[in-house]
Amino acid sequence: MSADSPARVWPVELAAPDIERWRAGNTGIPFFTTFDSGRPGPHVMVTAVTHGNELCGAIVLDAYLAAGPRPRAGRLTLGFCNVAAYLSFDPNYPSLSRFVDEDLNRVWDDATLDGPRSSVELARARAIRPLLDTVDVLLDIHSMSNPVEPLMLAGGCDKGVELARRVGTPAAIVVDAGHAAGARMRDYGFFADPADPRAALLLEAGQHWAGNTVPVAEEAFHRFLVATGAAAPEDVPAAHRAPAPAQRIIQVTEAITVRGESFTFVDDYLGMEEIAKGGTILGYDGGEPVVTPYDGCILIMPSRRLSAGQTAVRLGRVVND
Repeated sequence: MSADSPARVWPVELAAPDIERWRAGNTGIPFFTTFDSGRPGPHVMVTAVTHGNELCGAIVLDAYLAAGPRPRAGRLTLGFCNVAAYLSFDPNYPSLSRFVDEDLNRVWDDATLDGPRSSVELARARAIRPLLDTVDVLLDIHSMSNPVEPLMLAGGCDKGVELARRVGTPAAIVVDAGHAAGARMRDYGFFADPADPRAALLLEAGQHWAGNTVPVAEEAFHRFLVATGAAAPEDVPAAHRAPAPAQRIIQVTEAITVRGESFTFVDDYLGMEEIAKGGTILGYDGGEPVVTPYDGCILIMPSRRLSAGQTAVRLGRVVND
């Protein structure tokens, strides 16, 4: 698929909830609300709509806020991130509201946050940052361009994998170092420091507008709250406290970053394909072949935004079953 080919069109099965009632919050940051149990415990944060066209997290947080959260320990913060993009969501053009000026999930490094650039997304990240600095454990809920199995992106530290195992779902845990184009919120500062106990996860719940992303996100959300002590097992549905299926860990070994003026895949990859033989051609970057580096190579989230400097695909292999 060439860089200028249109992405597949998937049906929009979800409706974006009206989150206006959560605008005021109580943190000084619009659309962020903190609930304090009054008891010792970590500061747990769950965020949604880091990308404005990813709806499942907004649906889950909207419903949970409406129910009146009461954390069992510590503090629980729920927040909607790129609201400016989210409010522009149009189901007739669902891909256009990913962001306003730039990807909010590529700006979370000190050099960018402290630098001179300005954009809608950077202004929002800078507003959120002081609150994020107080967080001990983060779950950032996302979805994907293609309908592939859900993934939990655990970052590059053992603490992320351990947290993903405690959560217990989804079945695939991806160990990765992020994107060349910029740092994600789950990779912010101390979250990416192996010597710091604070940890973050990024859930990819399925295809952006598929109805089945909501139960995936809801289960991961509930299990995350229990794993962090913000909820007790009896606070969540019975199905969300039952033993979870066995998980497998996929280690990302490299990210293929677009270098040339054009990048083409040789097939219409959706993601999670396992390429049996090393040396198999995946595509061409500026006419140069891009090949799998080893047998059993798994393609992680191939992109359709194939411009220079962006990640075309990440390559990984199972390191345990």
